[in-house]
Amino acid sequence: MLRYVVKRVGLAGLTVLIITAITFFTMNAIPGGPFDAEKAPSPAVKAVLEARFNLDKPIAQQYVLYLGNILEGDFGVSLKTGRDIMLTITESFSTSAKLGGMAVVVALFFGVTLGSIAALNRNKLPDRIIIFFSTLATAVPSFVLATILLLVFSIQLGWIQVWNAESTNYILPVISLSLYPMAYITRLTKSSMLDALGQDYVRTAKAKGVVGWKIIFKHALRNALIPIITYVGPMTAYILTGSLVVETVFTIGGLGSKFVSGITNRDYPMIMATTIFLATLMVMANLISDLIYKLVDPRISFD
Repeated sequence: MLRYVVKRVGLAGLTVLIITAITFFTMNAIPGGPFDAEKAPSPAVKAVLEARFNLDKPIAQQYVLYLGNILEGDFGVSLKTGRDIMLTITESFSTSAKLGGMAVVVALFFGVTLGSIAALNRNKLPDRIIIFFSTLATAVPSFVLATILLLVFSIQLGWIQVWNAESTNYILPVISLSLYPMAYITRLTKSSMLDALGQDYVRTAKAKGVVGWKIIFKHALRNALIPIITYVGPMTAYILTGSLVVETVFTIGGLGSKFVSGITNRDYPMIMATTIFLATLMVMANLISDLIYKLVDPRISFD
């Protein structure tokens, strides 16, 4: 297992490096620059600023210098605010992590519960209702849902206050981020549960007179969780990337809003740092979900 972990960590590092290179060269290939604006500085001041941040050098040399800096733990400062980027990311990610963590828990809990109910009531009314709404939920992007929820519940009905410094209400943002993965997990749980309930070990347990709830939770659901665990890594990545727009819709001061403002302002160091940070989180989430396989099903081998 140690060999497998070392191999996966190495591949994760290579993945992050490739993402870093693609982001860096694509970002610099787009016309314009961070100091181009309506009230742009004079050519002399612009030249000084570009020299200060190594933007006057060839792209390849800029990339090498940037890699050298991040290997030393230096992600630079924002070109717009002059603030240390890692300090900004650390402060902002606490809000994004709280929002994303709640969305993951909600999606897993309700997805597994509704999927199990649908499987145990196959072709009955509860099953049809659950599948209908889960199919509907998968067709609505998170940013569209966030806008609708904001317009209806905050502006039209006034039931939930718009996000502000005094009222940090997570209800609408969590619903916006968790609905799609919850719907997907519901359908995935149903199909996995139906497959598990048809296996020989379940029929054997029933023949031995094992209690119904024990058959469901100890035998069927435990084996049905393996495909769901496979989805946890990509789901976490989806929620993190989906929060970029959702945080902007609800004006939440998380990492997502900083990333979006960095793109808008062409703040190169901010774009690169947040991309590397989010990419690292994504590959680590996938690695952790792979390792959890062993805890759920000891029969799985990593050799």
